[in-house]
Amino acid sequence: MMKRREFLKHAITVVAGLSLPLAALRIVQPERLFAGQEDLRWIFLVDTHKCVGCGFCVRACKIENEIPYDANVTRTWVERYVVTTDGETFADTPIGARDGFTDRRIDLGEGKFKEIKDEEIEKAFFVPKLCNQCDNPPCVQVCPVGATYRVPDGVVLVDRDWCIGCGYCIMGCPYGVRFFHPVYRVAEKCNFCYHRITKGLKAACVDACPFGARLIGNARDPNDPVTKTVLAGRVGVLKDEYGTKPWVYYLGLSKEVR
Repeated sequence: MMKRREFLKHAITVVAGLSLPLAALRIVQPERLFAGQEDLRWIFLVDTHKCVGCGFCVRACKIENEIPYDANVTRTWVERYVVTTDGETFADTPIGARDGFTDRRIDLGEGKFKEIKDEEIEKAFFVPKLCNQCDNPPCVQVCPVGATYRVPDGVVLVDRDWCIGCGYCIMGCPYGVRFFHPVYRVAEKCNFCYHRITKGLKAACVDACPFGARLIGNARDPNDPVTKTVLAGRVGVLKDEYGTKPWVYYLGLSKEVR
């Protein structure tokens, strides 16, 4: 059993690592990652070309997973990126994009906004974010009580009864997907709607997306449409340099995404 001093030292090391300069993504070879996995391995695909920032996925997720609708936290969110002709990149996600993007101005926070004229925009796009269900999840490593754990089909779950609210998993996640539940006061995150997908249903966000920007499948099934797309396309993952081996793949992921 890890001693308290050793655990704290390990946790601090993980958190300190988050300050390192990051490359947003790296084109990967998915077939290399699929080797030696379980018969069922959940895999998620996000097509940024199809996302319009409507926020339907965020609203569906909040309702399905009992996250207070008006709370400024969410299991999944959508980021808006605007790249200007002079090379600047701006990004925002007001209320996690729960209501979409109704204001052309970029929300800089603290009541400040940035107006960007059409002629100043080089490109603009939306990027959904969610838990990456890593093969090597830092959140599992730093949890001192085993409340965060990974099941054989690859999904990382949180046991609310065991969670003590220490926050180590929140600090340890390099993707910023964890938060404290505003009602239960325990660690919270996306779990691919595990209660749905294990019953043959789609994740709430997948079901709610009218444009097919979000898809979930089984990496062990060679005929699964998601698996075929990932193996055939130029897909990317977020923050590959951390070695977490994420299982959320992106089509059309731009280098500006952070």
